[in-house]
Amino acid sequence: MAATYNENQIQILEGLQAVRKRPGMYIGSTSSKGLHHLVYEIVDNAVDEALAGACDTIIVSIHPDNTISVLDNGRGIPVGIHPQKGISTVEVVFTILHAGGKFGGGGYKVSGGLHGVGASVVNALSEWLVVEVYTEGKIYQERFSRGEVIQPLTVIGSTDKTGTFVHFKPDEEIFEEVIFDFKMLEQRLKETAFLTKALKIQLIDLRENEEKKKVFHYEGGIKEFVGHLNKHKTPIYDEVFYCEGEKDGISVEVAFQHNDAYVENIFSFVNNINTTEGGTHLSGFKTAVTKTLNDYARKMGLLKDADKNLSGEDIREGMTAIVSIKIGEPQFEGQTKTKLGNSEAAGAVQSVFGDQLTYFLEQNPNVGKIVVQKGIMAARARDAARKARDLTRRKSALEGNALPGKLADCSEKDASKCEIYIVEGDSAGGSAKSARSPKTQAILPLRGKILNVEKVRIDKMLENQEIRNMITAFGAGISDDFDISKLRYGKIILMTDADVDGAHIRTLLLTFLYRYFRELIEQDHVYIAQPPLYLVEKNKKKYYVFDDKELEKVLEEIGRTGISRMQRYKGLGEMNPEQLWETTMDPESRVLVKVSIDDAAAADEIFTKLMGDDVEPRRQFINEHAHRVTYLDI
Repeated sequence: MAATYNENQIQILEGLQAVRKRPGMYIGSTSSKGLHHLVYEIVDNAVDEALAGACDTIIVSIHPDNTISVLDNGRGIPVGIHPQKGISTVEVVFTILHAGGKFGGGGYKVSGGLHGVGASVVNALSEWLVVEVYTEGKIYQERFSRGEVIQPLTVIGSTDKTGTFVHFKPDEEIFEEVIFDFKMLEQRLKETAFLTKALKIQLIDLRENEEKKKVFHYEGGIKEFVGHLNKHKTPIYDEVFYCEGEKDGISVEVAFQHNDAYVENIFSFVNNINTTEGGTHLSGFKTAVTKTLNDYARKMGLLKDADKNLSGEDIREGMTAIVSIKIGEPQFEGQTKTKLGNSEAAGAVQSVFGDQLTYFLEQNPNVGKIVVQKGIMAARARDAARKARDLTRRKSALEGNALPGKLADCSEKDASKCEIYIVEGDSAGGSAKSARSPKTQAILPLRGKILNVEKVRIDKMLENQEIRNMITAFGAGISDDFDISKLRYGKIILMTDADVDGAHIRTLLLTFLYRYFRELIEQDHVYIAQPPLYLVEKNKKKYYVFDDKELEKVLEEIGRTGISRMQRYKGLGEMNPEQLWETTMDPESRVLVKVSIDDAAAADEIFTKLMGDDVEPRRQFINEHAHRVTYLDI
């Protein structure tokens, strides 16, 4: 019988109750990512003061109890009684959604943050929060618990400084784990400092055994950002191009430099928000750089009348670029602020950037010549790649089946229900084929280590049979032929041995997917299988263990005596099909790790460092992280 549905079933969530009831709607998740988002929201409010020219220093501290404080030297949140609400403005900011200086255009000309709800959402999801405001010679303090006021705004002292101090403890009732990751905060704050020229951000970790401090301060802004992103690459000319200007009330900054790699890395921002899906400002940049460089190439005789224009992809090969705009009323597509929709932004970027790039090329003809010549070489390689790409296209039913011979495909026709396991070697491939569910699981074994795509152009990459097999099996094409709607599998699962060779193969595969199929990662199609490292048997009961730490825990729980079997798996091929299914492939019991890109700039840096030509950064990385290795196969 259907449940009763009447007026009594309609809930009204007052104030911040809605945030505590559905936190994911406001911060994305209650995992580590959502936890760190709380910090970004408070920092973004301080950055808004910097963008308004009222703040030049922000100090973020991780305290020993995993609480966070953020101190800025801005103007301080207004402390007067709010005319509409009849309570202090500080209380309005921290207890009412969609309240703040970024609405109505009076408080801030431009601002970032999450839909203007940042401070109140952080307050709602914190066990406690204390805010202090330094203004008019006084120190004002207000205290909250889970969004409720426990101490109204009170004067607690005097001061000669201005600014705001927020100290909060995320609620353990809300978050899966309240432990802050210094590296994650470091990456985000470094990026914020690059984007806010001359702003100094300090990150201090006060936890026991972890005390450290980092200072991010970049007078060169995004010009330094490009230099930082290219530091492990080889630039093909010395100077980083930089320009800034304003058009129709939109502030535009662009910086770029080409390197000798074969992929482009362009990062776009609106009011310091990373627009990972681009938008109109990025379109304006691409249009301007393509037109300006083709016009320059014709004018200088580098392209003859009979030559085709260089495509945007050719010109941007090896380009590292930052496009950053500040706009008063940004219109984003979707709730996540990842794509800008303002049509006027494209014209502003084209105008400011196009004019200044033309002038730069006239003043630096050697740079123009180098960029055009690299584009011409890229165009030739692209023509060769186009021919090689034909080999990777899946033919229609009328043309016959062009799927790789080694692929054991699944029978399900609905791609969202299908998954393909990329497996290391024929031995593991044989076990996986026997273990799988043939209806929904496909198996593609690879022979040995695939090509490191970080070091070759696309035409050379497409000569590699193993890479061609993967592209053909995926069915979505590659490069300018890529169409995600044609993807044949909802999940692409990398399943390699739990040893050093397996980790190397997995890294090569991730490099390939990141550089040429980033959209598959961004749309949650790429996963890593977690095969067990050990099998422990005692009293006819089996325990599959995934790492050394877990092994110690299991042995403590079951006792170390009376163990009938303890096996360390050297590879997937050592497991019989039943074991492989039970531990690694059964959707009911397996563990998959979803591959995500939280920060594309950081991902680009680590892939370049680990997979690029320059050996020294790799050596430094190994030296820095060697102490974390607890087991290494020789």
